[in-house]
Amino acid sequence: MGDYDPALDGEEVDLGGDETPVHQAQTAGQGRPEPPNSLPLGDDDVVKPSWTGGLGQGCAPVFQPFGEPVSTNIPLKTPTSPGKGNKLESIKNWTISTYKCSKQSLYEKLGKSNRTVDVELESQIDTLRETQRKYSNILRLARALTSHFYHVVQTQNSLGECFSDLAHKSPELQEEFLNNAETQRTLSKNGEQLLAALNFFVSSVNTLANKTMEDSIATVKQYETARVEFDAYRGDLEYLNTAPKTEVNRMKLTETQASFNAKKSEFEKLRSDVQIKLKFLDENRVKVMQKQLLLFHNAVSAYFAGNQSALESTMKQFAIKVKGPNSAPPSWIEK
Repeated sequence: MGDYDPALDGEEVDLGGDETPVHQAQTAGQGRPEPPNSLPLGDDDVVKPSWTGGLGQGCAPVFQPFGEPVSTNIPLKTPTSPGKGNKLESIKNWTISTYKCSKQSLYEKLGKSNRTVDVELESQIDTLRETQRKYSNILRLARALTSHFYHVVQTQNSLGECFSDLAHKSPELQEEFLNNAETQRTLSKNGEQLLAALNFFVSSVNTLANKTMEDSIATVKQYETARVEFDAYRGDLEYLNTAPKTEVNRMKLTETQASFNAKKSEFEKLRSDVQIKLKFLDENRVKVMQKQLLLFHNAVSAYFAGNQSALESTMKQFAIKVKGPNSAPPSWIEK
């Protein structure tokens, strides 16, 4: 018997060979036995299938490489969504249409394909785009003028307050300071009226250039896209009409004819929409700008001529409200 070493208490001691460790040997009799590492298989043994789960959870049987397979009538395929075919068909049609339009646009730029041209309508569309560019430039300059003049009015208002304060602190210059303070207050008051007129002018031109005209431009873009699609299918139809009369070509001709008719209807509808919108836009533009240009002329002329009554009359004529002297300038969102 050797001496007892407390450091080895609770640890497994390897005795070498095939003997079981002391700790495992002591607990082996008290717990369940260790499972065997392998099972003997004879020639007549049949290994049945094992399962990774139930079929209700979408699990499939896993078979061993021996024995006969087990058959079942339950379908194991994942069901497809009802709208999957329609979605794939839509993607297919979109891809074909995009390819045809890209090809048609490229051939038009290279001069290898003919395009449908409405000379009168194309001229009106070019005029619309040029008008929008010019009105956008007017809007940019009017905003700059409004911003600069706002700071002028604020400076005049601050200068008048400074003159008024010095008039009470400098008795020897009181009269001169009071006169200048009164002048600056009058200029500031009239400037606020002109500033309100300028803001009204900017708001109206912004609506006309960036909303009304932009809506017509959006319709024009749709019309141009429909025109390219129409020409693309028209080219395919002309090609198939001259192709050999085979069964495949006849089927393609029928499909292309149906697509061509649909694109033709869409193209003609958008062309009519563009013509109507351009007509009403031109009438609306004339009415709006007549009013705004009259306002701009009368307000600016009355202010710089010092005609306060004419300026007030102009503000009443166009029903423009004047903001207070301490009001913040309009934000870029409002502009």
